Amino acid sequence: MTAFPRKPALLAALALLAGAAMTPAEAQSTVTEGRKLAFDRGKGNCLTCHVMKGGDLPGTIGPELKDIKAKYPDRSELTAIIFDETKRNPQTMMPPFGRNRILTEQEIDAIVDFLQTL
Repeated sequence: MTAFPRKPALLAALALLAGAAMTPAEAQSTVTEGRKLAFDRGKGNCLTCHVMKGGDLPGTIGPELKDIKAKYPDRSELTAIIFDETKRNPQTMMPPFGRNRILTEQEIDAIVDFLQTL
């Protein structure tokens, strides 16, 4: 039995460090899961505040989510925003999804994978 917790995001990072890349099917799976979470009105709920390609009845409180990979080439910045934007902007309306345990680290990683396709 290993002493390390089994976290998919950690395992994926270790695999990348070891030189093993995600297969295209694995990458597509995380993008699909991220899209599902982002559009889920009870979980990620991104559409409450953001316009996103493919989303129905979007809100206009937050910025439109497009060209994300160009805006955030370093995925860690986008991950930090979703985890807890109040650290960067204390006046934000965006909920701290990670800090408040609304989303797990794995779910945030999947949403970032999806957003980077927009």
